[in-house]
Amino acid sequence: MKILQDNKMAEVIHLNYHILSILYRFDISLGFGDKTIAQVCNDNNINTNFFLEITNAFINKDYSPEDNLQSFSIELIVNYLQKTHIYYTKEKIPEILNLINNLEFKTNTQRNIKLLKNFFTQYSNEFNQHINREDNFIYPYVVSLQKAFDTKKISKKNIELIKDTPIASYQVEHENVEEKLYDLKNILIKYLPPAKDPKIINTILSKLFKLEDDLNEHTRIENNVMIPKAIKLEKIILSEINKNKFKII
Repeated sequence: MKILQDNKMAEVIHLNYHILSILYRFDISLGFGDKTIAQVCNDNNINTNFFLEITNAFINKDYSPEDNLQSFSIELIVNYLQKTHIYYTKEKIPEILNLINNLEFKTNTQRNIKLLKNFFTQYSNEFNQHINREDNFIYPYVVSLQKAFDTKKISKKNIELIKDTPIASYQVEHENVEEKLYDLKNILIKYLPPAKDPKIINTILSKLFKLEDDLNEHTRIENNVMIPKAIKLEKIILSEINKNKFKII
């Protein structure tokens, strides 16, 4: 089922509760009554079409939003991706860590818990380093490309970045983060002794699988929408610089 702007927001949440995480990223609070998606988006100054593309892609893995999302500004896409980072670091990662802290095993309790905590801490640190690089370098760089294209002005530093470290070179960074999450799930599934409360293990695994799915969707938007837009801008900018159509500042 494709979500449309005339669907009532509350009914869509009943249809798929995962949309709650999307609302969080768009800063949409509950309590909107029987308002449609379009009405709720208008009330919150959100681009309705952008919200629909993100939502449909998130709840339907067969839905391909890439072409439609290309029509939206880089600033809009980057803002959403940054909100997603906040969702991970402020909500999901601490939530999983709290569950791990409450985990107890029937045997070798302290050693196993320490092993799990250390591994998750290592994963969290690598994950935070990854998103910090995106927030502090990649995203600002991508936005600066759009600004340069719009104003026909570009700094010497950005010209050097386009030539020496183009945006395409950053795609491989996702792989290490994803592999670490897979390893963490394997530790829980294969190598730890029985837990005193198996429900906690199942809850942790469930949340890890959901986080993995969410991260995959996040990566898909970066790799299939943001990066192609940035690559296109890099090529146009270099071409127009060679034609002296840009002011270098």
